Amino acid sequence: MKAIKTSIIQFLSYTVLLGAIYPAIVTVIGQLLFYENTIGSPIASGAKLVGSEFIGQEFKESKYFSSRPSAISSWPYNPESSSGSNLALSNPAFQQQLKDRAQLWSHGAVPVDLVTASGSGLDPEISIAAAKYQVKRIATERGISEEKILMLITSLAKNRVLGFLGEPRVNVLLLNMELDRL
Repeated sequence: MKAIKTSIIQFLSYTVLLGAIYPAIVTVIGQLLFYENTIGSPIASGAKLVGSEFIGQEFKESKYFSSRPSAISSWPYNPESSSGSNLALSNPAFQQQLKDRAQLWSHGAVPVDLVTASGSGLDPEISIAAAKYQVKRIATERGISEEKILMLITSLAKNRVLGFLGEPRVNVLLLNMELDRL
């Protein structure tokens, strides 16, 4: 009976400590030190909220840079349904999906991140190659020189994390907002 009582007391103590107190402390510290990150790093244009730095969104107009495809089919870029497609490279459905997406682009070899979704299906960034691939279309649509758009891409480019992880990339929402400012 003593062992059962001790077990119950320990269970309740650890539940309160690790299930309530510890998460509350971590949340408060996060809010104090990294407030913008804990609220999703919102991006505003004037007084209007237009998106998040961490969640991709769809841009259908040809005057904008396109994001990576979303793996979420029912409501693209829905953060509540974040997931990858889980289709293997050898899966015929995945191969067909790649072909269908590649046909949406007009010229040459399409950068892989314009035809494949990220692991979360919400990636807000594209590679520099994917951004440069779209420059000619956007320059034509907007009547802006390709050089000016390339300079914009370069100015917003993010380097590899810690100098060696990932690829240089650019946030599509920020890029499109800057295009509108031009």
